[in-house]
Amino acid sequence: MLRTLFYVVTFVPWTLFIILTGLPASFVSADFLHSYARLWAKVSLWLAGVKLVVEGRENLPLEGAVVYMPNHQSNFDILALLAGVPGQFRWLAKEELFHIPLFGLTMRRAGYISVDRSNRKKSVESMRRAIERIARGTSVVIFPEGTRSPDGHLKEFKAGSFTLAIQAQAPIVPVAITGSRDVMPKHSRWIRGGRVTVTILPPVPTAGREVKERNALMQDVRMPIEALVEKTVRS
Repeated sequence: MLRTLFYVVTFVPWTLFIILTGLPASFVSADFLHSYARLWAKVSLWLAGVKLVVEGRENLPLEGAVVYMPNHQSNFDILALLAGVPGQFRWLAKEELFHIPLFGLTMRRAGYISVDRSNRKKSVESMRRAIERIARGTSVVIFPEGTRSPDGHLKEFKAGSFTLAIQAQAPIVPVAITGSRDVMPKHSRWIRGGRVTVTILPPVPTAGREVKERNALMQDVRMPIEALVEKTVRS
C-alpha cells in the first residue's frame, strides 16, 4: 500500500513535468519526444520499485523497420518496452488514450498511431498509416492479444496485426515480457515492485509471404513468446 501511495504521489507530477517540458520540443522533432519519453519510463519504473532486465538485444536487425509484437500482462508493459527497447518506434494504441488531456496530445505529437477498434473503417485507416510509417523506416509496436491477460496466460492473437506486417513486408520481432503481472496484474490497484524481464526474440521474416499465410505466421510468432511466458506462469 505504501509503495502504491508513493508511486501515485510521485508519478503524476513527474508525468506532468515530462509532458510540459517535452511538448515544445516535439515541434522540432517527434523522435526527440519519443526519446524523452524513454527517460519518463525509466524513472517511472524506478519510482515503482521495478528492476528492468532486457535480454536478446543481439536479435534486433541492424537495419530496417520491424513490427514488435509483445505479450501483454500489465500496464507496466508499456513502461518496460519504452525503457528497454532501443531505437525509434511508434505505438499503435487504443483511441481512448488519445482523448486524455495533455497525455493524448503528447502521444499525437510523438507520432503514435490511434486505433479505433469500434470502427472498422477507422481501424483500416490506422493500419494504413502504420504501413506508411514502416515504409519510411520507423518500427511499430502492436500487442497482438489486443488487451492485457487477466491470468498471465497468453491470449489468442488478433489476425489484423499479422495482416499489417505482411502488407508492410516487415519482419516481426516477438517480445516476451515476464514479471510485469507480479508488479501489477490486470484489475489490481496495488503495485508490488519487483523484476520485469523483456526478452527480444529472433525476428520472424514476412518477405514473400501473403495474407493467406497469416495463420501460419501467427503460430511462428506465438510459439517462442508462449514458451517463455507459460514457463513463468506455471512457476
